Amino acid sequence: MDDAARTTAEVTTKPSRLPNAFRALRHRNFQLFFAGQFISLTGTWMQSVAQSWLVYRLTGSVVLLGMIGFSSQIPVFFLTPLGGAAADRFNRHKILLITQTAAMFFAFVLAFLTLTGNVQIWHLFVIAVCFGIANAFDIPTRQAFAVDMVGKEDLINAIALNSSMFNGARIVGPAIAGILVASVGEGWCFFGNAVSYIAVITGLLLMKISPVIRPRTGSTFAHIAEGFGYVLKTKPILALLLLLGLVSLMGMPYAVLMPIFADQILGGGSSTLGFLMGASGTGALIAALLLATRKHVFGLGRWVVFACGAFGISIILFSASRNFLLSALLLIPAGFSMMTQMSSSNTLIQAMIPDALRGRVMSVYSMMFMGLAPLGSLLAGSLAGLIGAPETVAIGGAVCIVGALVFGLKFSHLEKEGRRMIVSMQMTGGEPASKAAFQHPG
Repeated sequence: MDDAARTTAEVTTKPSRLPNAFRALRHRNFQLFFAGQFISLTGTWMQSVAQSWLVYRLTGSVVLLGMIGFSSQIPVFFLTPLGGAAADRFNRHKILLITQTAAMFFAFVLAFLTLTGNVQIWHLFVIAVCFGIANAFDIPTRQAFAVDMVGKEDLINAIALNSSMFNGARIVGPAIAGILVASVGEGWCFFGNAVSYIAVITGLLLMKISPVIRPRTGSTFAHIAEGFGYVLKTKPILALLLLLGLVSLMGMPYAVLMPIFADQILGGGSSTLGFLMGASGTGALIAALLLATRKHVFGLGRWVVFACGAFGISIILFSASRNFLLSALLLIPAGFSMMTQMSSSNTLIQAMIPDALRGRVMSVYSMMFMGLAPLGSLLAGSLAGLIGAPETVAIGGAVCIVGALVFGLKFSHLEKEGRRMIVSMQMTGGEPASKAAFQHPG
């Protein structure tokens, strides 16, 4: 972090009386960001559930469910490198204001079309693409902006708290959406999401951000190539990203098929869908809070391996369940293990990268985590139409288990370089530098 960004973190920091798990909240800017994002993400999850149900209600098509997911996330795969380069070249605070305002506009358009009874399936595809374009710039910028708000000292905790916030909203949002869809329809969920953006935009406007001068030498494409080159030559980061991409492609699309499980497999409706999504979010929230209590990154490498395998096992068991309560219970460890892998990988990668490359490397992270998800959604929707949703989810779980085994076999070859990089970035959190991030679980 450069001097200007460090000053931003320091002048907005208060003496902390918070428990260790919430220490990043001593920074005023992060307090504003955290509160605004929680409200906004609650609305986002409301819209996600309502949109899935609307597509299914209008078409009854498993394939179209997958294609909507594809449309909303494929722009992330192609455009996130531009977003990462922008985050390393321009004012991250202003970028977030632009992306959040654009997303609010798209949500209002979707709400208007739905509440007036004019919504058609092609509208949903167009708006999904628009959200995807905004997210392509928002996600890597938001990831890189964390260090500007809290500094390196509390970065690990801020990442975990961001995950907690995301999954707290993931519990509340689907539950509200299930009730609203059943009582007044999907349109009011979309309207609620649009209004929720006011909270995060207000929080961003209230922040005190010192100007940060970022280098703009060289072309944008040269900057993008530099970021990809760094990832490709850095084996620990590349391995973490490949494993994350595998789970995103084959395992995470189980969520896209959730309306099928709620309706056809478990015989429920929109409220059932909301509770299932909330159960997964509960597990993820527990994982994020557990990670927030950690003071250092040591042991997270093994957590990644175990979490990937556990996620595969959980969704295989979920695919075999035909009981609502059992299905909901199985989604708790699924959400827990998925969040453990995602947040641990995020933390390790951010601990290993230099600040000058943070936006671009996190854009590759976003490509693997969010960008491959649309391909997985399309594949899952198509495969489910051929062999069924349970069988599709079970196959994805098996692939995740294989990925965990392969990563585990190569684990010992990655730990030495990972240790060296983390020590060089001075991200050991005050712990002895001789320990390895990829060792000593616990």
